[in-house]
Amino acid sequence: MKRDLHQFQGPNHGTSIPGSSSTSSPAVFGKDKMMMVKEEEDDELLGVLGYKVRSSEMAEVALKLEQLETMMGNVQEDGLAHLATDTVHYNPAELYSWLDNMLSELNPPVASGSNGLNQILPSPEINNSFFTGGGDYDLKAIPGNAICQRSNQFAVDSSSNQYNKRLKPCSSPDSMVTSPSPAVQVGGVVGTTVTTTTASESTRPVILVDSQDNGVRLVHALMACAEAVQNSNLTLAEALVKQIGFLAVSQAGAMRKVATYFAEALARRIYRLSPPQTQIDHSLSDTLQMHFYETCPYLKFAHFTANQAILEAFEGKKRVHVIDFSMSQGLQWPALMQALALREGGPPSFRLTGIGPPAADNSDHLHEVGCKLAQLAEAIHVEFEYRGFVANSLADLDASMLELRPSETESVAVNSVFELHKLLGRPGGIEKVFGVVKQIKPVIFTVVEQESSHNGPVFLDRFTESLHYYSTLFDSLEGAPSSQDKVMSEVYLGKQICNLVACEGPDRVERHETLSQWTNRFGSSGFVPAHLGSNAFKQASTLLALFNGGEGYRVEENNGCLMLGWHTRPLITTSAWKLSTVH
Repeated sequence: MKRDLHQFQGPNHGTSIPGSSSTSSPAVFGKDKMMMVKEEEDDELLGVLGYKVRSSEMAEVALKLEQLETMMGNVQEDGLAHLATDTVHYNPAELYSWLDNMLSELNPPVASGSNGLNQILPSPEINNSFFTGGGDYDLKAIPGNAICQRSNQFAVDSSSNQYNKRLKPCSSPDSMVTSPSPAVQVGGVVGTTVTTTTASESTRPVILVDSQDNGVRLVHALMACAEAVQNSNLTLAEALVKQIGFLAVSQAGAMRKVATYFAEALARRIYRLSPPQTQIDHSLSDTLQMHFYETCPYLKFAHFTANQAILEAFEGKKRVHVIDFSMSQGLQWPALMQALALREGGPPSFRLTGIGPPAADNSDHLHEVGCKLAQLAEAIHVEFEYRGFVANSLADLDASMLELRPSETESVAVNSVFELHKLLGRPGGIEKVFGVVKQIKPVIFTVVEQESSHNGPVFLDRFTESLHYYSTLFDSLEGAPSSQDKVMSEVYLGKQICNLVACEGPDRVERHETLSQWTNRFGSSGFVPAHLGSNAFKQASTLLALFNGGEGYRVEENNGCLMLGWHTRPLITTSAWKLSTVH
């Protein structure tokens, strides 16, 4: 935390601490001086985090800590035992008084009416690194790693040598927990100051982090930082994003991970470091999506429910054609092909058109996916035809490219999984795609989208909604076994957070909307709902039993659509649409 320290004035000068119970000598804090002290404003940063502390208080506490550290180096270990106490201090004023008493105990006055401390020791040079970021206590806001280094968490044990101090590492920030009592913040560290004594060690002050209390402050800091960004107060936002990183260290599990990703995204927005939007990035996203597919049921739910709707729409058809707007690794289609192969009366002729982004190395990866599917089709005796199209955006698609055949000859289904929301940042993009779909005239249009509102005009509203949404998603991942798939799944979601928070304009493609918003869009474009049947619900319920016994996951039906959520929060929605007869 960056703060300028008031210069120590010597034995006859000082600064009063409002509300302090200090017993310092009147020579240092006289009545005349106290009357002349100008009233200061509360510290803005600490105020946002829930503390009412003045800057001068923090400066004086830091000064006393510097003096105490220097003096403890001059005292033998057995000379500190008499300082043991069970007193717990909760605010800066009490902490100042305790430090002042400690200094008096170590250096009793040598003469009446004089300041013994200043007769024994000169004013120490103030170490500003604690506040100005020159030392290890600086809270680092480095994009991609917006948490401070954990290796610098130490409890200091005094030694008989003045400058040779033994550093005793604490086990981990996560284990540094005390009782849920009011906490004091010193130099950006939230916690409770206590004094402990053991048989073999000297008495020393230890700052313990209250994890639960910090969790509340962490959320408040995230929201305050987002509000500062919205108000273009980048100085405050920069200070808060550092606090977020530090507070996240005291957390465990999903909260820590979510806060870290949001801190990175906020830092990127503050420092205008937009995440990459390259072909390499698209390729990485496909790879991460495969890990996400293996870790949790969301993508599997999307594929199973959409496939069931397509299978029912193709009932009795001899030639069928699926146009996939979200063709990456082709993970959705082996299950549908196997279901078609088992269809009563024999499988139909199956044609698949896959549309996906270009590869980073300019390789024809869609062709490779098609070859693998062709091998499967041959093994299960399904007549198969495949064609892949590379497109930077679905808005670049034209119906004439798809080699459509008469509807009397071939039945077509269009499928989109987590793709349509990416068109909302491109003017006219979603309308263009809807127009192409209407030219295709599919018997069914299956759509899977995130169930959240991340496309509003107000940044703070989007941030708040996304914080709730991704906190729930990360929480659902905690039940998955630890593995590379789980870690990469978290990275996959982290990239979405980064795009949603750090980017604006056409670069912000993660523009999720709710089912009601999509219903309005589809309705105004000439589509009506095609309700998903009970079989899709059964398929989804069976699938969830494979993940953590289905515990925590919940499927619900909403106006003919299926929603998958974690506990009470819906997270993704599968819907199906067909052309209105009016159009």
